[in-house]
Parts: sequence; C-alpha cells; structure tokens
Amino acid sequence: MDLSEFSDTFFEEADELLVEIESHLLDIDPDDPDPEQLNAIFRAAHSIKGGAGTFGFTVLQETTHVLENLLDDARKGNLSLNSRIVDQFLEAKDMLKDQLDAYRNGTAPDQEAFEALCQALQRIAEENRAGADAAPAPAAAEPPAQESAAGAGFELFDGASADADDGTPRLQVRLREVGEADRTLIIEELGNLGEILDSGGDEACFDIQLATEESPDNLEAVLCFVIDAEQLEITPLGGGEDEATAAQEASAPAEPEPEPEPEPAPAEPEAAAEVAGSESSEPAGEAGESPAESAAPEQPAAQDTPVAEEPKPAAPPQAAAPKEAAKAPAKPAAAPKAGKAGAPETSSIRVAVDKVDQVINLVGELIITQSMLNETVNGLEGVVNSDLLNGINLLQRNARDLQDAVMSIRMLPMDYVFSRFPRLVRDLAGKLGKEINLVTEGESTELDKGLTERIIDPLTHLVRNSLDHGLESPEARARAGKPREGKLVLSAQHQGGNILIEVRDDGAGLNREKILEKARANGIPMSDNPSDDEVWQLIFAPGFSTAEQVSDLSGRGVGMDVVKRNIQSMGGHVEIMSKQGQGTTTRIVLPLTLAILDGMLIKVAGEIYILPVSSIIESLQLRSEHLSSLPGNVQMLKVRGEYYPVISVYDAMGLRGLASETDEGGRGTAVMVQAGNIKYVMLVDELLGQQQVVVKNLEANYRRIPGVSAATILGDGNVALILDMPDLYRLGQEARVRRGGPSDAARAPSASTEEAEQA
Repeated sequence: MDLSEFSDTFFEEADELLVEIESHLLDIDPDDPDPEQLNAIFRAAHSIKGGAGTFGFTVLQETTHVLENLLDDARKGNLSLNSRIVDQFLEAKDMLKDQLDAYRNGTAPDQEAFEALCQALQRIAEENRAGADAAPAPAAAEPPAQESAAGAGFELFDGASADADDGTPRLQVRLREVGEADRTLIIEELGNLGEILDSGGDEACFDIQLATEESPDNLEAVLCFVIDAEQLEITPLGGGEDEATAAQEASAPAEPEPEPEPEPAPAEPEAAAEVAGSESSEPAGEAGESPAESAAPEQPAAQDTPVAEEPKPAAPPQAAAPKEAAKAPAKPAAAPKAGKAGAPETSSIRVAVDKVDQVINLVGELIITQSMLNETVNGLEGVVNSDLLNGINLLQRNARDLQDAVMSIRMLPMDYVFSRFPRLVRDLAGKLGKEINLVTEGESTELDKGLTERIIDPLTHLVRNSLDHGLESPEARARAGKPREGKLVLSAQHQGGNILIEVRDDGAGLNREKILEKARANGIPMSDNPSDDEVWQLIFAPGFSTAEQVSDLSGRGVGMDVVKRNIQSMGGHVEIMSKQGQGTTTRIVLPLTLAILDGMLIKVAGEIYILPVSSIIESLQLRSEHLSSLPGNVQMLKVRGEYYPVISVYDAMGLRGLASETDEGGRGTAVMVQAGNIKYVMLVDELLGQQQVVVKNLEANYRRIPGVSAATILGDGNVALILDMPDLYRLGQEARVRRGGPSDAARAPSASTEEAEQA
C-alpha cells in the first residue's frame, strides 16, 4: 500500500497532537502531576510515534520514543517531575515540530540536535530516577518484567505470559485481510502499548490478545495509521482467572449457553478485589450495568458473544480507576466495533484550504454576476417585469445566504491564535525574571483563517513589548503597591462587522515625556501641544524605540511600524490607550473577512468610490450654516452641538483640479465616519446606495495607492476603489498642511469631553 498519499493527513494530525502536548505540559503541576494529563501527553506522543514509523520517519520516531519512555516512567512514578524536566519536555516538543517540518518539506532532520536532546533527556532522567530510587515509592514494587518492557519499547511477549493475572484489562484485537508486513508492524506497536498474551491466525483473520491500560479507541487511533478501520475489530475481554476461556470463546463462533459457569464465584477476597479493580477501569459488560454488577462474578452473558464497547479515555493509573467506573454505567449500548459505538452525530472532514478558497472565489463571481443583473433590470418597468424582478431579489437573498455559509467555513476561533502565547509568555517571563499571569478572553470569537494566520506576528510583537517594556519586575511592582504577579490579557470580541483584539497589561504604562523627548531627538515632526493619542502614535514611527539598551527582545526600533503596516494591509487599524502607572491597552480592529464586504457607493468628481459600511456612523444633509472655518484652512462641522473635522475627498485624493464650484464638497452630502478612535466628516458629491462587493487586492495586481485599501468590480463592469478611512484622514491632514494650515485639527473643539476621555 502506498502511504505517501496519506502523509498530509499525518502531518496535520501530528501538528494537532504537538499542540495538545504543549498545552498539557504548560498546565501540568510538576509537584503534583495529574495522571490524566500524563496519560494524555503519553497517548499523543505514542500516536505521533506510530504514524512516524508507518511513514518511515525514523528520526521523528526515535525522538518520540525517547520522550515516550520518560513519560511512561513518570506515569508509573519511576521519574519525579520538576520544572526542569518539564522545560526539557517542551524542548523535545519543539524538536519534534522541527523534525515534522523537515519531513514535510522533504529535508533531513538535524541529527546532531537529536543526539544532543537525547543526551540531555537521559542525563536529567538519570538524576531524577536516582532521587526516586533513594526514597521508597510504590512504583518500585512493580515487577521487573514490566519495567524492562517499557524501557525496551519494541520487546514482544508470547503466550507464555498469558497466565499472568495482575488485573490489567484484556482486549482481543482482530485483524481482517491484513498482510504479513502490516501484521508485524501492528504486533510491534501493540507490544509497546501492553503485554501480548497470545496471537494467531492467517491473513483472512488474525487475532491478538492483549493486556493493556489503553482504551479501544486509543488503540484504534494508533493502528489506523497502518490499516483501515474496517479491517480492525477490538473486543474488551475483561480480566480474571478465566481469561483463557474467555479468549477462546471470543475467537470462536458464539454458542448459546443455558447456564453460566459458577466457578469464579467463591474467589479469594484478594482475588475478588483484584477482579473488581480491573473491571472498574473498562467499559461495563452490559448497557446500564452498575459498578457493583460489573465487579460481580456472574459474567458469562458478556462472554457469550464478544461485543465491542463504546470507546472511552485510557484508564489512568490506579487512583483514577473509580472515576472511570462511575462513568461506565452512563454509556449507551455496545456496538459491533470499537471506536464506532456511540459516535457523535456530527462529523467533520478535512478539506484543503485551496478548495475552500476556490469556492469562495466562485461565490464572489456569483455576487458580481448578480450585481450585473441588478444593473440590467434597473431600467425595466416594474409592473411588466415583476416576475423577473422577484427572481432577481430571490437570487440576491440566496447569494447572500450562500456567501455567509461559505465564509463560515473559513472562520477559525481566536483560540487558534491565543493558544500559541502561553508558551511564549512562560519562556519570556522566566528569561526576564518576571511573574506573569496570562489571561485569554473571547477564545471562541471567530475570524477568517487568512487573517488569523497574518495576525499572529503582530500580536507576538505586542505581547513581547508588554512583557519587556510594560510589565515591571516583581520587586518594582511591590514597591508600587501592586501584586508581584503582573497581568497580561489577550481578548477578542465582535463589534459590528469588525473584530476587536486587545492586548492589555497592568504595567507601568507609556511615559509621555520620554516618548516626546525621544521623538524630538529623532526629528519627528509634531504639533506644539500634541494630544495623548498623537503621542502614542509616535511609537509606530520607523526606527522609534525608548529602550536604553539593545537586547534580543527590543531596542533596535524595528517592529511597531511593521505591526502597523501589517494591520493596515489587512484592512484594519491599531489604537493605543495608556495611563502611566496603570497599564496599556493596544487595540487592533480588523474586518471579519477580506473576501466580501458591505460597501456604501459614493460619487466624487464623477467617479464611484466605496466606503466600508462598518466605518460609517451616519450620513448628513449638509447646510452651510453648520460649517465653521478656522484659521489655517481648518473646517469643522457642527453636529448636535459637537464639532468634527472635515475632510474633502477632493483634497485627500488629489482631485481638486476636477472640482467645480457647484460639485466641490461643502454643498450637499456629508458622511460621518470612524477611523480608529477618530471621528471625522467626509464631504462627497452623492450617495449612490449600499451594495455587497467582492474585495480584490489592488496592491498585488497593480501597486499601493495612498488612501485606497482595495478595489472591486461593479455591476456595470467598471472598477471602483475601496477607500481606507484612517489613511484618507491622514491624506486630508497633509493636504491641509500643503495649503498652509496646521495639521492639528484636534486642537479645534472637535470632540466632546466624553470622547476625549475615551481616547
């Protein structure tokens, strides 16, 4: 069987398993590790190892095997965990990621780094094993045979060990139509997961009896890297002295037995307790059976016809068994195959992103076609063509529903982004000697997949800035009367058609005077009395940094300007709010998707432009008495007692030469828009109406145009530019300066006291 076609699936699943490993390692308490977490880490590592062996990724398999052995020792109590070992495990996870990427790209993994990691893991394991040996621990009483099995990894057992009865759950693994090579690999894997008691059969039907703590669904997850689920049948057999009889009956056709075998009933007290403990950690023999019934000696009914129970999580070491036993009675009736019983009603499939993108592009073309049809029927008589118009309206509704459904496929929860930061915060906090509590909010908030991938780098830089510059050392916080542990919050929420992502800390806040001093030293132009918002925006200037020393974290003045450019390239903007001594909040505002947006069509100088509806506050019918002219060509518009700066699209887009006395802004229509934390009024010639448009990347196909974020194709086939609200405001201010006016429109009464406080 050619396995290369399945390698992409393995890479995706291995990536998810590595994320799971890191998550559990970051959450685990080294002083009192949770057995469930250790089991979960072990299972994830073993699944990766099984898949790596299947595809011939030898170095990845060996690395995972080393990690797996240490995790197994930790599960059994033979290895005492501490923060140093957890750090080493995290480094091993990083190496697994590097090796996985190397195999994905068709290159050879770094053998020297692998050997160095193995030596480090072996050294630290021996140190902590020595400590465990010095102090008597319950795990030391385990039989030597089991310890050697865990250490050997691929050591196999034959039927000679079948008489061992330690209460371990027994399973029968039946393989159908499986060749010799795959059987050998499966036996190898099962031998590493437990103790093989017996095996036999041929290619048509081959049975393996296994004593293992692993659950049927975990076994199936590993074995399905080798064979298909249809070729596999796993049957729980239970434990006890009648194991051989049960195994034989499981392998033979079921025969009715009128009377159960009574021999197990008068068991010794110790043996009875052992049987009960064994059965409490596996699925109940019958639907609705209670824990007491499961431990009772009368079991033949469950042995007449082998039935695969519903899969459950792998049974943790001794202490967690009662918890699993309590859950068993609530499980539904058994099904004929392990891993299939009780399957959730909903399911998912893996689809390549380019296929989803192709569907989205086709939906975009459908919307353009629908716009063209609207353009065509606009001039038709409504009464005569009512059926046609109704059909067009229905098409429009269906196209919007289709677009919403397709766009939801590309949506990912923000947890996809936030889950990357616990490790970063942990490592940097340790490096900086700071105590940080990372809190995430709104993890379920969804964002387009393309944006989630592009927002990671800007967020990483903002988090590093908060850790390095914002949050103080424990000693400094204590002197300031704050808790020694700093708080860093990552949050996400929807607001209209946008998503708001915030990075908040309760650190020292931005130092206004220090920023101004550095800006003047760098020759950055600014007004005489800049507002706080203007001062905070200075940190986005290229080359700007207030760090006194250059380090590997900061000080080179490279980063914040890149952050701003990257966010603007996604159609968003970034805002900063800070109070000295209380902390800083950096807010990123992004559109939910880059593919399709609701736009307002406007006409300026005979050309059609598009404003994002999410940026529009309201449209106004302009009256000359509401306009106020201030010295320096500054125009303000009074709206319900408040003054707002006025930007002419003619000035901002360099269209003044096309304007006439009658169509230049100042007569007719105004649109109040929000650009970040700035509200301003835009003068336009005419509002044409709202329309859903397909966003086309202008910069990739042509070049970047100031004041323009993208383009679209209208229903009549013409191209319209989508305006960038923050950049348009900047261009309007620069145009005013060129005409001889000050750039500081905020010095005029442009905002209420409440708005100033919010800014």
